[in-house]
Amino acid sequence: MQLLDDNLYQSLQVEQCSIPPESITTMEEDYSETLPKTMHIKTAFFRKKSSRAYLAATKIGLLRMMRSKSFVEFAEVVSGFKLDPDYNVQVSCYEPGDYAGPHNDHHPEEEYMKDGFVDFHVMFTNNAVKHQYLVYEHRGHFSKIVDINVQGGISIYRLPFWHYTTPLAAKPGREADARRWLLLATFPILKD
Repeated sequence: MQLLDDNLYQSLQVEQCSIPPESITTMEEDYSETLPKTMHIKTAFFRKKSSRAYLAATKIGLLRMMRSKSFVEFAEVVSGFKLDPDYNVQVSCYEPGDYAGPHNDHHPEEEYMKDGFVDFHVMFTNNAVKHQYLVYEHRGHFSKIVDINVQGGISIYRLPFWHYTTPLAAKPGREADARRWLLLATFPILKD
């Protein structure tokens, strides 16, 4: 975490989509509401090799680790799928109040992802975080919850499915320090 805090944090960009006011003001019928994906986080996508984030992640060996053969093999063993070695990586940092609203991560317009894909998360949380949760659907309801406030954790799962990440809450008086880092790799599943 210290490497991320010291080298990558300053090059992250805020990604945000707020709740559109018209999601309420243009409603004409009870219970007809719809909500697009909302979020507020800091992130880096590593699309440009000349970007500050790309250079910082390269300097500390982060991209080498996230692009390594063993990283892919680990995701394949755990998921049970043969995964495309041409995959996307991203790093996000959640701070107090940061969240990702309800969404399903379905990409029907992308031929290589429309039938599903695998996400591999490596998570680090510092001791200033009070709580943050992943809530996900089970049998058509947001009825499952997982604590993602872990010092070091890994999750690997097949998408799409409905889920959201609750706003990160800091311990009282620790708001300036509270962070949860998420290293994310998104793998298309190779067809037989």
